[in-house]
Amino acid sequence: MTSAPTAAQERVASARKPGRQQRAAARHTGQYQPPLVTRKAQARLGILLVAPLMLIVVVFLLVPLGNALYFAFVDFDGLTPNPPFVGLGNFTEMFTDPKVWAALKNNAIWIVLGTVAPLVIGLVLALLMWNVRRGGAAFRVAFFLPYVLPQVAIGIVWGWIYDPIRGWLNKILDVVGLGALQTGWLGNPNTALYAVLGTAIWATVGFVFVIFLSALRNVDIEQVEASLLDGANAAQRLWSIILPQIMPVFLMVTTITLIGGFSVFDIIFVMTGGGPAGATDVLGTYAYSNAFELNRISYGTTLALLITVLAIPFTIALNQLQKRLSLQGTGA
Repeated sequence: MTSAPTAAQERVASARKPGRQQRAAARHTGQYQPPLVTRKAQARLGILLVAPLMLIVVVFLLVPLGNALYFAFVDFDGLTPNPPFVGLGNFTEMFTDPKVWAALKNNAIWIVLGTVAPLVIGLVLALLMWNVRRGGAAFRVAFFLPYVLPQVAIGIVWGWIYDPIRGWLNKILDVVGLGALQTGWLGNPNTALYAVLGTAIWATVGFVFVIFLSALRNVDIEQVEASLLDGANAAQRLWSIILPQIMPVFLMVTTITLIGGFSVFDIIFVMTGGGPAGATDVLGTYAYSNAFELNRISYGTTLALLITVLAIPFTIALNQLQKRLSLQGTGA
């Protein structure tokens, strides 16, 4: 037999769970607040909002990745419905293939020069344009325009420039008295890679320039002026004052250009197709030629996986360094 609740217990229960009269009075005075959304409703809403993104990740990332991993362990030619399992055969062939090592060498050259050159040139241009106000917008548009042009169009135009007979480059060399340097830039194995790389650098510099110029707008001018009064030269100001303040942006641009060096394909494919005699082959073009020209889908997929595996550590390291610098900048 239970005892009747006391008056104090009734008041507590009434305070915890207001009745209709109390809610009506609260509405009348404007103090009523509707109950918060339940946790289940919040969870359902969160799932509903995240579902489209998760679907995109599954369809366009996880499924292709799983498919690529499957192809890497079989011998698929694009036609056989049940390709035979070969285990690590594709990986063994990849690491013993001399053309893979030649392509890796070209990738390394592209990564180093294709990263350093745009960073240096873009930073120098940004420093020169830092205090320019009149006509600055026109310069930014002019420099940035090549970056937004299709790589196919850029490759075709620069292919005309490099043409050994009608190309502008050889004609200019002849006019200035350097005719001895004339050559078939894209047909010479010694110059083809650097000619294509020069085109890629030209197309990338504008992007780096605009990003660095925007970052320089946030540099503390008072520190720069104070260093001038202390007698610091231009190199000292750049190294001690400017670069530390734009370092997160510098690392972000480095990451973008570095990944581009690993995954480069289109500009080489358009201008040389990997030739002459494989002189401009990188992992991307060599993977393409195996997968779609030789119908070696599995081997080409294995080469493409190698590109991803090589790029991930560099990307993670640069991102971690960028986060660390950002935390140092906020004093965390």
